[in-house]
Amino acid sequence: MGKWVCTVCGYVYDPEVGDPDGGIAPNTAFEDIPESWVCPECGVGKDMFEKED
Repeated sequence: MGKWVCTVCGYVYDPEVGDPDGGIAPNTAFEDIPESWVCPECGVGKDMFEKED
């Protein structure tokens, strides 16, 4: 499970941490997050994230 970066604001989604405030439990792969989830920093959708190298 790699990290994903928001291309708009730079927020990093770390699967080990998840997004507890957004209802995403720790150890949730980015691919398993619902399509309705948005960046907790700027509000854009999952389609604006890129996998971190």
